[in-house]
Amino acid sequence: MSSSSACHSSARVTSTVGRSVAVVLAILLASCGFHLRGDVTYAFTTLYINSPPNMPFAADMRRALTGGGTTLVEKATDAQVILDLPSVVDDKQVLSLSGGGRAREYLLTKRLTFALHDSTGRDWLPSGEIVIRRSFTFNESEVLAREAEETKLLKEMQADAVQQVMRRLQSAKKPA
Repeated sequence: MSSSSACHSSARVTSTVGRSVAVVLAILLASCGFHLRGDVTYAFTTLYINSPPNMPFAADMRRALTGGGTTLVEKATDAQVILDLPSVVDDKQVLSLSGGGRAREYLLTKRLTFALHDSTGRDWLPSGEIVIRRSFTFNESEVLAREAEETKLLKEMQADAVQQVMRRLQSAKKPA
């Protein structure tokens, strides 16, 4: 057997093994329920966001809902459903202290309450609360880096909270 035919033979075996692995992975992904995110669908067509003025979370919700198959309206009377966002609270607590009594680790918490109802007060989603927590360490010699990390974590927590509310809105159903 020449070295050329041996090379082609091993290339065929390698490509066959590669295809087999790809097929097995595709079957495993399909069997576990994995699927790509498709278009977002809601049981309602118009939505009004009822929140305190200039709430950053409400602005992020508006951005996320734009182009998602539902229309945001400016007046509650024009909406099929009303999303109440009465409060979003960010909190920072000390988790651990150094030997000198200085903070070494913090816990960031974002807590938001929401409810979805129609103009007659019938609940499409019962009142709910989302709580997101993240911890981070603090070193006095890296103050600027830690402040940047805290800001980044707060932004990620905000985005995570928006996505959680979006998923809950997808599960909303018109009351009977």
